Amino acid sequence: MTTESSERPTLPAPPVSGRLPVFPWDRLEPYKRTAAAHRDGMVDLSVGTPVDPVPEPVRQALSEASDSHGYPAVWGTSALRDAIVGWCGRRLSATGLEHRHVLPVVGSKELVAWLPVQLGVRPGDRVAFPELAYPTYDVGARLAGAESVTYAEPTELDPRGLKVLWLNSPSNPTGRVLSVRELRETVGWAREHGVLVVSDECYLELGWEADPVSVLHPDVCGGSYEGVVALHSLSKRSNLAGYRAAFAVGDADVVGELLQVRRHAGLIVPAPVQAATIAALGDDAHVTEQRTRYAGRREQLRGALDKRGFRIEHSEASLYLWATRDGDCWETVEELAGLGILVAPGEFYGSAGERFVRISLTATDERIRAAAERLSA
Repeated sequence: MTTESSERPTLPAPPVSGRLPVFPWDRLEPYKRTAAAHRDGMVDLSVGTPVDPVPEPVRQALSEASDSHGYPAVWGTSALRDAIVGWCGRRLSATGLEHRHVLPVVGSKELVAWLPVQLGVRPGDRVAFPELAYPTYDVGARLAGAESVTYAEPTELDPRGLKVLWLNSPSNPTGRVLSVRELRETVGWAREHGVLVVSDECYLELGWEADPVSVLHPDVCGGSYEGVVALHSLSKRSNLAGYRAAFAVGDADVVGELLQVRRHAGLIVPAPVQAATIAALGDDAHVTEQRTRYAGRREQLRGALDKRGFRIEHSEASLYLWATRDGDCWETVEELAGLGILVAPGEFYGSAGERFVRISLTATDERIRAAAERLSA
């Protein structure tokens, strides 16, 4: 494959110093142009943005709440808090939750990026996250002026100065699911050392070859929410990425501190979105329907990747396939762009991903079918 200049595009390198790195997806632009030039159009599998319709009951709830002329509460309505508590009990087996344990947030990425700042993490403190991880964990540490620390095994971390320990199960990008034993041991270790565990569980309802378990499950936390917070989103399970609907659940003292900071900052979920969230959390049927769509796309895409010589690792849950042929990830991105398929290089998620690409399932049935045909040709 050749580019317009017959050379591999020059990629801007992250700055050696500075507050924030280059936004990763900006580095995909040359490959996006190549993929878009394909005679049958581009299949964009580089991001995890939903493409399917918002469920009708959710849209109806949003519409009925559209005459929201007053300021909504940062803590959300009582009905919203009831819905979150009820869903967590039903879906996560979380027991004994009260309103003081829950907090609606303006999409999960917002809280991932700003949680260290909002909890008073400062220069000299440390924030830890998996060695293969969503880039925003690092951004959150940087915004607080803290040190980013990556880990292969969280219980092997040096606890000195460690304030926040991020878990991500199912993982973005790998789809790896942590077992109950792994979660329980991590929570026990963190409590012993006074470290807050924040578990990003946004893909929990999308398990394929494993049944993901929340850090709030009594088998993990022992029925106590001390030192643990779980973060959930409606973007993936309900196609609500455009609504920015998410919530945090766990340690009441931590949630209370976040609530006070967010009241001062005016970080408020809009009232119509609160109403839509209630409807989404109360309806399991649309989640089952959406899972069925993704399962079909996953099977088709995985079969085509197998035929092309890719090896899929982990990927037992979430909306991605973590794939490799043991070559440089950018060379794989370039090859697939020549087929009109755009994927994300594993390097975006840490140096341990340099020989992998992340391939999203979030494209229409027609586009997934087109990608599978091109891969199989």
